[in-house]
Amino acid sequence: MRALVLGGGGITGIAWELGVLSGLRRAGTDLGKADLIVGTSAGAYVGTLLATGVDLEEAVAGTADIEIELSPRIDPTLLAQGFAVLSDHSLPPREIRARLGALARRAPVGEDGPHVARFAEQLPVHEWPRAPRLIITAVDTATGDLAAWDADAGIPLPAAVAASCALPGVFPPVRAGAGYYMDGGVRSVTNADLAEGADAVVVLAPTGGMFRASPASEIAALGATRSLLIAPDAAARSAIGGNILDPGRRGPALEAGVAQADAVAAAVAEAWA
Repeated sequence: MRALVLGGGGITGIAWELGVLSGLRRAGTDLGKADLIVGTSAGAYVGTLLATGVDLEEAVAGTADIEIELSPRIDPTLLAQGFAVLSDHSLPPREIRARLGALARRAPVGEDGPHVARFAEQLPVHEWPRAPRLIITAVDTATGDLAAWDADAGIPLPAAVAASCALPGVFPPVRAGAGYYMDGGVRSVTNADLAEGADAVVVLAPTGGMFRASPASEIAALGATRSLLIAPDAAARSAIGGNILDPGRRGPALEAGVAQADAVAAAVAEAWA
């Protein structure tokens, strides 16, 4: 089994991942042919495009149309509290996530309906795929537990993607079933452990694992026969900049991803063979 893991990284992460995937396909390796795709936050959006058969070049061309709408009522004090919770190493990880979830539910950033509707508008396909298997991650705001949704979960696909992208304090938690869910990146920037059992694993991680397990440590724990971590190189980091939600960085991040694909193409082909 071959697994593709797509990590979180905001709107610039979406652009960079699409650039890398497009560049690799042009070089002869189509990671969209994975048996399993695990998507977290930005990776949930990109993974859904891949898994539902959206043409990759069309997705790349549409990168400039990807929009986010930030609430004018984002509370900087609440965001600071969130960072303080994340950095409190005296707490168990699950408790940290639950406390962050409580802050997310209090954030005055509006209702989840418009947030879900934006993803429904931007995703061309709303039906869960069966092949490849698509897993989308989110975190229960009440318990801090991981949700790993697939086609059998009974959660509408746009709602699952919107929940995975619901950055606490920035976007509202999304109602799914009986609970409210926030960004899957709260648990892990990649949640690569969900690819356990795969023979080959390629992980795209637009951001590192600050406050959480690093993508490299998660890959090492998998013990896959062939594995590869792709993170932004120096040129891509410069193109992405310091604000992963900056729409002005979409184009540069996309171009940097395409360029980086050339540098990693041989290593990816070997891992994916």
